[in-house]
Parts: sequence; C-alpha cells; structure tokens
Amino acid sequence: MNLGAQHAHAPALLFLHADTQLPPGEEQHAVANLQQALAHRAWGRFDIQLAGRSRWLPVVAGLMNLRSRISGIATGDQGIFVRRDTFFALGGFPDQPLMEDIELSKRLKAHSPPACLRQKVISSGRRWDEFGAWPTICLMWRLRYRYWRGVSANQLAKEYRHAR
Repeated sequence: MNLGAQHAHAPALLFLHADTQLPPGEEQHAVANLQQALAHRAWGRFDIQLAGRSRWLPVVAGLMNLRSRISGIATGDQGIFVRRDTFFALGGFPDQPLMEDIELSKRLKAHSPPACLRQKVISSGRRWDEFGAWPTICLMWRLRYRYWRGVSANQLAKEYRHAR
C-alpha cells in the first residue's frame, strides 16, 4: 500500500482491501463524495455493506459502521481515504502484518477527526459465511482487544491465520 501511494500522483489516496469495492455503477459518485469530504477533513472512510449468505451480515455491517463512527477508527474493509500529503507526513502504513489499518487510523485520528461517509462500499462477507457470524465477531474483537493491550501484530497475525 505504501509502495502504491509512492507511485500515485493524485492529491487523494483511497485504500480498499482486495475483497472490497466501490458500489458498482457509483464509482464516480463515491470519488466525488470523498473529494468533497477531503475539502474539509484530512481523511475518512465509507460505511460498509457485507455481501454474502449469512442473515447476520447486515447486523455485522451496521455494528461495524456504528463502531467506526463512535471510535473514529476505520478499517481497510471500509475504504480509507486520505490526503496524500497527510498520509506521508504521518509515515504511511506501518510495516506490520495485521492491524496496519487500525494503526494508521489511530495516527490519522490524532491528526484530525475522520469524515464518515454514509455511502457504502461493498466487502465480502465470506469470512462470516465460512466460519460463522458469532465466532468471527468474537475472533475479531479478541484480536483488537489484545492489540489494544499491546500484543504484537506479528503474534496476532499468527493467531489469526491459525484461527481461519
């Protein structure tokens, strides 16, 4: 992500996880929304919609959006956008295998509050479909809590891969 940002020339950067996309047919509208948001804020994120089979996905997505709105922390699933100069001034993404988006969000939040766009990006719900909604929610919260408590991202990445 840092390498891609170094090669980008636009004043704004958008980071999406590989299984996340802007709403089909609304890409230009989404880009216009993020550009408008960046006129007033240094960074932000979209709300998320999870695509998949589980009936819990709308609930999970709604809770993710609420959590992010309250905490000011965004994930790559939500599409993080940031002014290019701000991204580089804060050191870009940290070199770690997990929670890099959380760490970047923490630094960005200390710089300025995020713009929280209600327009939704669409992300894969396969993790919840494959492993179950509640086990996945518990895993993600456990990893986040442990990261917050100081467990290294390297250790958490090993546990995350093992749990999947």
